[in-house]
Amino acid sequence: MRNVLRELRAEKGWSQAALAEKLGVSRQTVNALETGRYDPSLPLAFGIGRLFGRPLEAIFFDEPEERGGDG
Repeated sequence: MRNVLRELRAEKGWSQAALAEKLGVSRQTVNALETGRYDPSLPLAFGIGRLFGRPLEAIFFDEPEERGGDG
């Protein structure tokens, strides 16, 4: 799953640590979210949406799986 969390955070001028504090998670969690290594729980995703005042669909995007071979 892709997201625009890094871009939204940059618009606010927040560090990863500042965003983490606002969301009640660790800075490492914010980093993992931004780099796509971690998908948020629903409560966390809704919290992110509320914090930035955006619907989830404007923050998180489903990435279609790549097809291998002749496809």
